[in-house]
Amino acid sequence: MSNFELRAGSLPRFGQRMALRLLHLFGWRVRYKPLPGPHGVAIVYPHTSNWDFVVGLLGKWAIGMPFRWLGKESLFSGPWEGIMRSWGGVPVERSSSTGATQRLADTMRQSDWFWLALAPEGTRSYKPHLRSGFYHLAVTAKVPLLIVYLDYPNKELGVVDTIRLTGDQAIDLPAIEAAYRGHLGLHPELAAPIKLAPPRPVDTGKQA
Repeated sequence: MSNFELRAGSLPRFGQRMALRLLHLFGWRVRYKPLPGPHGVAIVYPHTSNWDFVVGLLGKWAIGMPFRWLGKESLFSGPWEGIMRSWGGVPVERSSSTGATQRLADTMRQSDWFWLALAPEGTRSYKPHLRSGFYHLAVTAKVPLLIVYLDYPNKELGVVDTIRLTGDQAIDLPAIEAAYRGHLGLHPELAAPIKLAPPRPVDTGKQA
């Protein structure tokens, strides 16, 4: 179909059809284009509401692809751990960031199928920039970047466009911004501008 809109009747599994029908019940539609390969990074933007998780999770089930996603370590402790992992959750390595991007890139490339979805804003509150982890991971792993948007005014979840990053932010960030143009979150005033956080200062361990 020309606009890639999913139809419940054409989905192969019962769970996919039920997830899509639930979204349809609340007025949402899903546009999905088959992924360009077995590995990649998907960014979900804008992230301005708790409802984003619900819509995104139902969309993931409707599409029927086992996207993984990064979450705070606290989500993977206690009674929720098994559920979060079964839903594709991967805990963030907050205690040791050295080499984490390269390790995750290696894991991705060595897996038969590994698409990682994350929200680069990292919070529903306004931030002046995006976290840069998604960008460095996609560049390091040499995988496509999938543009996923939650368009609340039109009630549309889009999983269609991909970008091959060059590693030059002056080229890549305008391309990402163009792909998201016109797609607004539930609270547009809380959406971060599409620019990367400045690099953290390197701690040399030396005293001044």
